[in-house]
Amino acid sequence: MNPSPHEARAERGSGNRPALSRCISVGADEFATDYWGRRPLLSRADSLENDFSDLFSTEAVDELVSERGLRTPFMRMAVEGQVLAKDRFTASGGFGAEISDQVSSDKVLAEFAGGATIVLQGLHRTWPPIIDFTTRLVADLGHPVQVNAYITPASSRGFDPHYDVHDVFVLQISGEKRWRIHSPVHPDPLADQPWSQHSQAVAAEAKNAPVIDEVLRPGDALYLPRGWIHSAEALGDTSVHLTIGMSAFTRADLVAQVIAKTRADASLRSSLPLGLDLGDPDALAEVLAETLADLVAAIQSDPVTPAAAAASLARRLTNITRPEPVRPLATVAGLARLDTASVVRWRLGLAGSVTPRGDSVSLVAGTRTLTLPDTTLTALEHLLLGESTSVGSLPGLDDEDSIVVCRRLVREGILVLEA
Repeated sequence: MNPSPHEARAERGSGNRPALSRCISVGADEFATDYWGRRPLLSRADSLENDFSDLFSTEAVDELVSERGLRTPFMRMAVEGQVLAKDRFTASGGFGAEISDQVSSDKVLAEFAGGATIVLQGLHRTWPPIIDFTTRLVADLGHPVQVNAYITPASSRGFDPHYDVHDVFVLQISGEKRWRIHSPVHPDPLADQPWSQHSQAVAAEAKNAPVIDEVLRPGDALYLPRGWIHSAEALGDTSVHLTIGMSAFTRADLVAQVIAKTRADASLRSSLPLGLDLGDPDALAEVLAETLADLVAAIQSDPVTPAAAAASLARRLTNITRPEPVRPLATVAGLARLDTASVVRWRLGLAGSVTPRGDSVSLVAGTRTLTLPDTTLTALEHLLLGESTSVGSLPGLDDEDSIVVCRRLVREGILVLEA
């Protein structure tokens, strides 16, 4: 049953935001105030509580490439920044698995021995320790998270200087890699503003003295806000590092909500004048001024409320992230034995709320809504705190009702049974 065998490892950081704390050498509050979205942070292994060997290893790379039947796009390869065609490292799975784009270990060997970098993508969906860690990091950050691994042969450079459109943690797993970090040329880029739109400026900035020029060794961690230019080169032996991408919600997301609501205003949906020369700035000046005035008026007359903005962002986070996985067979077996001594908790990473509605309550869990008797309100509010609780100790319910409620919520994948 839950927790998974990897769960304790994923929580090895200190108490306040434990997954985040594993990656930073400062307190979580200081990181949020002084570094998040502002400037890089290099954390040496000796300043962190633990290394990252429980999350990933060279042995994990070999297992994923050789035994897990990965397909593209869960893996790609690159040489000096140029991505290889997938037929260079994939092949048919053979009898019983006639899939043309399965990773071929012998092709990967040939390319890797020749200097190509292996990129394992989406490890937050394929490698159990990282699945658990990512679930907890999302809970710590409140933003979506993805994890890739970069395996670079000795003295090889993976990708040209570039910036990412999401914040990044680099966790060095094995080997050494020299990182050069340069200041942004386009601060806080959005998802549709990749570095290729500013390639000349990026190349020019990469010729200047770097802000950081350091070698990462096993157990070191580096935080880079989006927009910071970086490149890396493996030194000596093969380098393996994890790249944790954090796609932060931004003020632009709030602006989008404000603008979206103004579409209800008829004046902002009206057609431009007939015969207007769309290429003439002077001809557009008057109608543009009128439109901006109407836009301001629409925003002021019917503003987006904090409650509406929060609900919209929460829905987006729910839609693009996954809560901790459940184990169907173990859960069904556990349901057969569920009694007042069984211990349950709210499923980590599953958004939830409970609202009284007369003689019933509405329980929202992720994308689902359940209706339960009003007598369950206190128990549900307690469960939403996320604490491990024995079924028989749920407040406001007798033993029989506690078992009925917990059995339903476990079967619905809302609660998990602890071993």
